[in-house]
Amino acid sequence: MTKDNQHVVYRGHNEWAVRKENASRDTIVVGNQQRAFGIARGIAINHGSEVFIHGRDGKIRERNTYGNDPYPPKG
Repeated sequence: MTKDNQHVVYRGHNEWAVRKENASRDTIVVGNQQRAFGIARGIAINHGSEVFIHGRDGKIRERNTYGNDPYPPKG
């Protein structure tokens, strides 16, 4: 079973998309990053997966795990 990791990516003209990892199409395109993150977070919680938030430059700037984290920090 593969996890349905979600990516929040910038699409230009102030549009942000939620895209399932390795998908050929965006799940949804919205007008701001915060709304896209909320949608991606809901999907990730339901599937026990991760959300990767990309900046406008395309680089991953944050990631959040929902469900069983395979590498929890100690302490």
